[in-house]
Amino acid sequence: METFEAVRTILAVRSYQDRPVPEAVLREVVEAGRLTASARNRQPWHFIVVQDRETLKRLGEMATTGPYIAGAAAAIVVAIAETRNSVSDAARAIQSMLLTAWSHGVGGNWVGTGPNGIDDLNASLNIPAELRVLAILPLGFPDHDIGHGKKDRKPLSEIASFNRYGQAFE
Repeated sequence: METFEAVRTILAVRSYQDRPVPEAVLREVVEAGRLTASARNRQPWHFIVVQDRETLKRLGEMATTGPYIAGAAAAIVVAIAETRNSVSDAARAIQSMLLTAWSHGVGGNWVGTGPNGIDDLNASLNIPAELRVLAILPLGFPDHDIGHGKKDRKPLSEIASFNRYGQAFE
């Protein structure tokens, strides 16, 4: 899938087929995160790939906004070291990973954890105290046909300007 096609068609996926994500796809997804640029090349992230069913179930219970994690084939927990740019750096890596997954037909979503992470998640996954969980990315093949590039988005003329604010970007 071409990059723009992935951006044009990606949607949040919250329900999944009971089908594993191939190991090669998971590796490529994590590699996409690793290769993402970061401020001063600090790479303030650590990615934990979870495939264990019981752990996925616990993640779904802990993440109040993402109970569907329990039904995913895998999840990537994104932990960050607190730096000036760690959230924006990790957000870039997350988008790279989600787009890479989508290019293989694997859907996902960003499940946020709030400003302090999910209580007890660090202990549950052996994450050191100096790292904070920023997001959980459940991954799996969508359980139904979605998207086809149809998105409810504002027109370009409402969200972009040319040279200065208010000058039409056509």
